[in-house]
Amino acid sequence: MKLFDYAKADSAEAAVREGAEDGTKFIAGGTNLLDLMKLQIETPARLVDISRLPLNDIEDIDGGVRIGALVPNSDLAASPVIRERYEVLSRALLAGASGQLRNKASTGGNLLQRTRCYYFYETAARCNKRVPGSGCDAKEGFNRILAVLGTSEACIATHPSDMAVAMRALDATIVTLGSDGEKRRIAIGDFYRLPGDTPEVENVLRPGELITHIELPPAPEGKQTYRKVRDRASYAFALVSVAGIVAVEDGKITSVRLAFGGLGPMPWRDEGVERLLVGQAPSDELFGQAADLLLRDARGFGSNDFKIPLTRRTLVATLRELTA
Repeated sequence: MKLFDYAKADSAEAAVREGAEDGTKFIAGGTNLLDLMKLQIETPARLVDISRLPLNDIEDIDGGVRIGALVPNSDLAASPVIRERYEVLSRALLAGASGQLRNKASTGGNLLQRTRCYYFYETAARCNKRVPGSGCDAKEGFNRILAVLGTSEACIATHPSDMAVAMRALDATIVTLGSDGEKRRIAIGDFYRLPGDTPEVENVLRPGELITHIELPPAPEGKQTYRKVRDRASYAFALVSVAGIVAVEDGKITSVRLAFGGLGPMPWRDEGVERLLVGQAPSDELFGQAADLLLRDARGFGSNDFKIPLTRRTLVATLRELTA
């Protein structure tokens, strides 16, 4: 780990002023950043500690909730309002990481985990995300857990967050404060970027911009679930995950929200799949058509080819559960 300067922020306004300086990173729980600093993948010249800012409340707002960016993942999962209204989010949080990491990881930091793969961590390997223009060894290497949707010639890494998948299904809004004092409200569907030719740029945050809150609209109607398929029972990234919310009335599907993890470089959602399902009677044939539509552009890279049929089975099983 290289030497760096360290400062504590006593307000969000002070944090963004200091965060605007070149080479500065914010740190809260540090569960991702510190690992990357130890490997010298991230080498900030300065850390601004935001962990003591008053951003750790969960508040009711207009039938929805406002979540401070510093709420620990464990507290968010255990919150009565989250468990009662947003079960899919609580389930997703409890499916992620370990108890120790959930106690430390912040809500805002979870959204900002680096989209990564084995080769991102291996400094001797070619990785366009780590060294732009160097190449991507993952495409012809070991890519078992990597993306099959939304990839580019430059990168096939997957976004690792379970929480962000549930937030995507819930239409979360990310509230930020910029170094110029500007406050922005960014729909989570607009927050992440596909890799394209610049995989090192993963979201739309500006230099020094700080996530202060995440807002959820009123809980949608229907049954909620989070299904995660992984290589072991705990502490593993998703091979495929589905955050699903489905309402059925008089034998017809009346509303659907489906977001997917483990498939792409961001929490994945295909509104065309949702439109296909609405107004239809639940059936395995219909669910298969939904899977066909979701996976129409899917592409495996060898070790991860199995993800495509696995996703089909996982989606069908999830929809059966939600429409039973």
